Amino acid sequence: MKLKFLVFFITFLSFEIIVVEAKSADTIRGDLRNAKNRIMKVITSNDSYTAEKKIKKTVKTKASKKECIKSEPRLTIREDLRCAKKFIMQTMSGNKSYNKEKRINNARSFDENNNNISVYTGTFDTIDKEGDDKTSLMGIEHKNKDLFRDTWIGRFSPTTGAFVTKKSSIYLYTGIEADYNIGRINISPSFAPGYYEAGDGKKLGSALEFKSEIKVGVDLFKNTNLGYSYSHISNNDWADSNPGTDNQSLTLSKKF
Repeated sequence: MKLKFLVFFITFLSFEIIVVEAKSADTIRGDLRNAKNRIMKVITSNDSYTAEKKIKKTVKTKASKKECIKSEPRLTIREDLRCAKKFIMQTMSGNKSYNKEKRINNARSFDENNNNISVYTGTFDTIDKEGDDKTSLMGIEHKNKDLFRDTWIGRFSPTTGAFVTKKSSIYLYTGIEADYNIGRINISPSFAPGYYEAGDGKKLGSALEFKSEIKVGVDLFKNTNLGYSYSHISNNDWADSNPGTDNQSLTLSKKF
């Protein structure tokens, strides 16, 4: 008696598990159909999705469905997912805006290096007549191509950097730089306000100073540039004194 009851209980439990799994599969299929319908509503609302492509994709979609249905009377969940993925990819690939965005993203991924680091060394206060403030300098600068903006007067990007002189003068700055390319030659004017600490070097009249600069460089390799820059730093007569300083340097830039 106990053995018969045990066999009956196991059989009943197995039946319940099969029913629950079938319901779960039907639920997932329903979710896939709902997701497909929502995606179609978004895609077909796009102006670039023309009537001709709608017809073509509908035919392809029906053919895909028939292929999936013919493969087996009752599809497994894995095959449902495969068919849904195939349907979505076929539909999206016919969308002009999707293809355009994909091409742009691929170009950015493979052709552009987002960060540009420059190191430079040169002469601080290069035209000092007395000769007591003239000294050497070393600096570093960073630009990010993701922040570039194309305008009718050129391509602009923010730039941030700092330099230190042999007499412990420090200048920290951030501003904007334009880029103009003529073949392998790059011309980059820039303007950047910054904080200046004289240290044992030249007093410029205030902590707030403005740097105007022009760079001319040439592309040595694909992502490497060697250039020359000339800059002027002053406080624009905002302080009681404004001696200013002119500087020149050699710059090595690397994109990565």
